[in-house]
Amino acid sequence: MSPADIVLAMAAVFLGGPTLWSLAMMVRSPRWSGPRSAWDWSLSLASALAYALAFNIIFFIQELFLVVPKALTPGLKPTLFHNNHSWTGQNPLAELFQGTGALATVIAGVAFAVWATRRAPRALGLRLFVTWMALLGLLEALPQVLIGTVIPQNDVGRAMTYLQLHEVAKVAASAGALAAMALACGLATPLVLSLVPGAEAQGPRGRARTVFRYAVLPALLAVALIVPFRLPGAPIEVLFPPAVATLVAATWLQAWSWHAPRAPAGAPSRSWTLPSLLAALIALLAIFQIALRPGVPFF
Repeated sequence: MSPADIVLAMAAVFLGGPTLWSLAMMVRSPRWSGPRSAWDWSLSLASALAYALAFNIIFFIQELFLVVPKALTPGLKPTLFHNNHSWTGQNPLAELFQGTGALATVIAGVAFAVWATRRAPRALGLRLFVTWMALLGLLEALPQVLIGTVIPQNDVGRAMTYLQLHEVAKVAASAGALAAMALACGLATPLVLSLVPGAEAQGPRGRARTVFRYAVLPALLAVALIVPFRLPGAPIEVLFPPAVATLVAATWLQAWSWHAPRAPAGAPSRSWTLPSLLAALIALLAIFQIALRPGVPFF
């Protein structure tokens, strides 16, 4: 098998395994006989807004740090757009710097993960935002390692080609990326459960229900909120990045929910969550479409 075939098989197992696990747990887990918590639709909406906000900020970080190293490199004149970047000029280092955006988002994700797990914010909106920033920092970057092994022309693939990574090293890097994404979802799941007091006490089905209501479904709905930030553009450029990150998040968060550990923090306060998140998302959309869409030259 070629490295591309191996990585595609790994990706299929990576997504299929937790899906089958969740289906099996739905059949095997006993039904909860006690009272069920009501569905808080405002919390689901707040989570969707926070997801969309975090996704686009992480994407901006990625593109910014694709541009900045090139701007500091002799012979390169990069321009930052709302959904991409470009450059003119020639320098061999440009190929290496195609990997700096993904590296920057991983660093951002790890930093937010440390914040979320060591001192989870008390404000609900901020806790949602920090949780999604931590998770999406990894889920937007790490799939590019697998894609770069299959399609060397993508950003990370070009960086790996510049580094002359052996095919075995690319497969190993892809395996590490898959493991990191799964662990990141496992880290985020207790934070989602902390949003609803007593979610752990309802047993596996209660935990799974909470994670679906306030993480999985909001993430899926947030894709529609992300699209306006990426327009205009080819459909694959608009939809593929958020679809990949969201598919991984939904699959693994739901799988982890059945045996998630106790939440690391108490229930958050909930004042002004929806207006704050909505205002922040609208402001960010204005920045993307008014300031970034025409292009911001870094030279």
